[in-house]
Amino acid sequence: MKLETSPVPNALNQNLRWVAGITAATLIWFAAYTHLTEFADFWLGLLGLSRSTALGEAIHFFLFDTPKVMLLLTGIVFVMGIIQTFFAPERTRALLSGKRMGIGNILAASLGIVTPFCSCSAVPLFIGFLSAGVPLGVTFSFLISAPMVNEVALALLFGMFGWKVAALYLGLGLLVAIVSGLVIGQLKMERYLEDWVKAIQARADQGYESSSMTWVERGEAGLSHIREIVAKVWPYIVAGIALGAGIHGYVPEDFMASFMGRDVWWAVPAAVALGVPMYTNAAGIIPIVEALIGKGAALGTVLAFMMSVIALSAPEMIILRKALKPQLIATFAGVVALGILMVGYVFNALL
Repeated sequence: MKLETSPVPNALNQNLRWVAGITAATLIWFAAYTHLTEFADFWLGLLGLSRSTALGEAIHFFLFDTPKVMLLLTGIVFVMGIIQTFFAPERTRALLSGKRMGIGNILAASLGIVTPFCSCSAVPLFIGFLSAGVPLGVTFSFLISAPMVNEVALALLFGMFGWKVAALYLGLGLLVAIVSGLVIGQLKMERYLEDWVKAIQARADQGYESSSMTWVERGEAGLSHIREIVAKVWPYIVAGIALGAGIHGYVPEDFMASFMGRDVWWAVPAAVALGVPMYTNAAGIIPIVEALIGKGAALGTVLAFMMSVIALSAPEMIILRKALKPQLIATFAGVVALGILMVGYVFNALL
């Protein structure tokens, strides 16, 4: 007589193995993420280079930022994949789109303040929001706010220039993020998402039977998200960071300060145009801001330059190109650039 085995112990063992695997992967992830500087220093030393040289600084930037962004992308996409199994797309949309026009944009922009991401690091969460069915304009409010306004930049601005400058930066940065997201949302440009993003959204629209899913199935959904998204965007991430690393290491401060004065009307748009090809995060650009102001550049012009560097960087556009069509990228860049120009002129007029 054949004995039947109970499915309960097998399911329990499977869940325990899944928990153990996720725990181990999480510990490895955090260990890697918290030792990125040591990783970059180690490989730079093996190459016989020093950060005191332009080449060494550029390579160190690449060695640090590439694993950082890839770790963030993998972790965020996995978590978003699991979260998506708990919430129907309608509930996700309701959370960020709000009951009234603009509430979702305000929530998303506020969320961006407490996420210490540079523009390229914010892209993974932006894609995760899109894949979960969050409205396009709301996701853009987050994408703009996350790099442009964060607690590190606020603290440094407060320490160097006082609370008025820091508060004005916070208010105008949030305004740019919220209004830009609202404008992009009203333009109804979802048709300019790449087909693979729309396909993910279409599957998200079908929802999950969350009450019947096991943790193993939720984990598999997260892993499926990683395979589907990370595999498509990683070459763009590497290319974007490589471009940013070269600019980070080689563009001189004296050149930028030479035309950032208050006397000419075109200083602000010129500073914004110059900032777009560059790449760093808010904390990294603050010392450059201080150096430029020390060399005679106007505060509003320099802050417009800073915002364009961290919210409209060319590396960010390269990464976004995998998910967005050129028409949507151009609209995003144009709307945000107008907002940044306003910030620059307001600062120069008031301070």
